[in-house]
Amino acid sequence: MIVQKYKDMLQGKSVIRQLSEFATRRGEEIGYENVFDYSLGNPSVPAPQAFTDTMIKMLQERNPMELHGYSQSLGIPSVRDKVAASLNQRFGMQYTGEHIFMTTGAAGAIAHAVRCVAEPGDEVLTFAPYFPEYAPYINLTGAKLKVVPADTENFQINFDAFEQMLTKKVMAVLINTPNNPSGVVYSTQTIKEMARIMRQKQEQYGHDIFLISDEPYREIIFAGVDAPYPSQYYDNTLSCYSFSKSLSLPGERIGYVAVNPACTDAELISVMCSQISRGTGHNCPPSIIQLAVAEVLDLTADLSVYETNMNILYKELTALGFECVKPGGTFYIFPKALEEDAVAFSEKAKKYDLVLVPSDSFGVKGYFRLAYCIDTKKVERSLEAFRKFVKTEY
Repeated sequence: MIVQKYKDMLQGKSVIRQLSEFATRRGEEIGYENVFDYSLGNPSVPAPQAFTDTMIKMLQERNPMELHGYSQSLGIPSVRDKVAASLNQRFGMQYTGEHIFMTTGAAGAIAHAVRCVAEPGDEVLTFAPYFPEYAPYINLTGAKLKVVPADTENFQINFDAFEQMLTKKVMAVLINTPNNPSGVVYSTQTIKEMARIMRQKQEQYGHDIFLISDEPYREIIFAGVDAPYPSQYYDNTLSCYSFSKSLSLPGERIGYVAVNPACTDAELISVMCSQISRGTGHNCPPSIIQLAVAEVLDLTADLSVYETNMNILYKELTALGFECVKPGGTFYIFPKALEEDAVAFSEKAKKYDLVLVPSDSFGVKGYFRLAYCIDTKKVERSLEAFRKFVKTEY
């Protein structure tokens, strides 16, 4: 007999993926250039030329076994050393290569981090709005994801609810800043207050509470925005990173866990991750990609287009009467829908070839997400569709 829980999951397919598939089908009918597809967070700018040049040079000059053979289970030592040095230089940390575990993207990083610090039956808190895949990421480990209600005034942290929900059963707190779907960046004040509460609860309960910081949008920060590095403020932090957005390499599936050297058992966690890989099969990311990103760690793709697109949309949407917290980073914006039912709102938008993601699966009702990682000219062309949609329907 096949396993029922995974069979049941077939009925809960990702709303984002369903909308992306709708956009593709609609594009076959009218031309995809005429579909304003804001569904999927797929980077729209090319990888840096330096990354491409590095790949070509390695393929031409390096030993094929070095490039295509299995890496060590923890990742290639020279790559881990370079990641640690880059983080230290940027954020004033004290990482060594021993604190870095290479993973297949941020999803792989979270999969390992959670299993390091939470056992079946333990609770993990996250904050609404949140990335919907956190539910399977956490719940399929046997731990239980609990969601702290959103502070919809500014999409920082609802601290009253957080303190109430941070019970003795909670072994980890999972944050995502800059945030998908809101685009909001947690301020230094927010991170400090969260850390204060977590330290207080650790002392009260007599056990560690780890912070798992999901940081794939770390480099997409807009002008003048306060964007702290959470590990600087809380010792028991595991930073989960992906190069998918910073280098526009989502299909290469490469990232890492960075274990704060000050955390409990810091010297064991990366090694534990290698053992966790034996049970998940989520191990040994491609050697060639590890080696290539190590040569461009401090570069990014041209991310400026995302701020340009955000400003265009924010200006137009607020002029049309949408309430919206202005994003501080990422390539997402999260306005309030013009009716309480965000699903109905998004369905109506389809008639105008606007593909918008309703907020229900993000843990908040009455909002919608736009992933504006598309060509700026297409963003500009979509504005007339928004005007017509709002005028006709509302």
